[in-house]
Amino acid sequence: MQNTSSQGIFTTQFWLLGLSSFLFSSSFNMLIPELPSYLSAMGGAEYKGYIIGLFTLTAGLSRPFSGRLTDRIGRVPVMAVGSIVCFVCGFLYPVFTTVMPFLLLRLVHGFSTGFKPTGTSAYVADIVPANRRGEAMGIHGMCMGLGSAFGPAVGSMISQSFSLNALFYTSSMFALLSIVILLNMKETLKVKEPLSIKAFQITWRDIFEPDVFNPAFVTFLAYFGYGAVVTLVPDFSGYVGLQNRGVYFMVFTLFSILIRLAAGKISDKHGRIPVTIAGCSILILALIITGYASSVTTFLIGAAFFGASMGILSPVLSAWTVDLSGDLNRGRALATMFICLEAGIGLGAFLSAALFANKRENLPFVFLCMAGFAGAALIYSIFIQQYKKRPTRVI
Repeated sequence: MQNTSSQGIFTTQFWLLGLSSFLFSSSFNMLIPELPSYLSAMGGAEYKGYIIGLFTLTAGLSRPFSGRLTDRIGRVPVMAVGSIVCFVCGFLYPVFTTVMPFLLLRLVHGFSTGFKPTGTSAYVADIVPANRRGEAMGIHGMCMGLGSAFGPAVGSMISQSFSLNALFYTSSMFALLSIVILLNMKETLKVKEPLSIKAFQITWRDIFEPDVFNPAFVTFLAYFGYGAVVTLVPDFSGYVGLQNRGVYFMVFTLFSILIRLAAGKISDKHGRIPVTIAGCSILILALIITGYASSVTTFLIGAAFFGASMGILSPVLSAWTVDLSGDLNRGRALATMFICLEAGIGLGAFLSAALFANKRENLPFVFLCMAGFAGAALIYSIFIQQYKKRPTRVI
């Protein structure tokens, strides 16, 4: 359903969705700072890259299904599946206390972000006017961002003040609350199909929607750096003397929130590609600053720049993807973009962990490599911008 009216975006549905997303984001993000040391205590320090890598692997693999189901059975059921997975996994972490079962659980947990963001992004696009899409994506991203800031900081505090098991159960409760809110959401998909085996029959186009190749490819390259950050920052925090491993994520997310609203509105007025170019440029700077940080101050400056870059890229790339999609393939188009996002995060996590090899002296090189991927995203975006300006030849 395409909403092209000039109505506002601040509806009850919009804010309920934002609250649900905040709780969902808090649920899985509060675990991130504590999981590397938790895995190391089990004797699995060499598998740190798998914490994020496995999570994003199943998130990416589930995207074609979530995109297809979003376009067929509805946005709300798909969102609910994501929250339910988070709820169940929170209770299972205290049970799976050896390396291989823990990694298996991370694999299952990834289905949560494979489903909920796909349904959520389609829902947002359904209920807001097209000319305010970037702004709406920015505001909703702010809700997710608040969860990303609140979750890690509070998660570390709960772990230090109580126990890891208390952290896991709290994560589960946040996911449950996000499900309760979804029960009051009105479905926006007008023509729905009953759930059947046919709904799960994936075609190549459900995996990759060619209409959105450009924003999807930029997303893939840009999010290598994100994979490195969420994998290595918990250890990096200790190296620079930052005891609460959630502080970097809090600073990064707060700056992300501050810039999201402006980035979305600017892209609505001046175009997605110029704003994407700015985001990629800041991302390169952020990764270099973080990689060479030797003090808490420099480390957190890197977090601020990283947050600004993600605050620009996240809503703008989502809006660019929706711009290129049609009413009937919106879920599929967003699934393609999210598949590339998860692939970038997962590969970035695996590659950065392998290059790091638990040696502090390797960190500058690792982040320099990640900046190289961001540089490739910048070059490609500039190429697309120049190609669009090229006049069409008349034969």
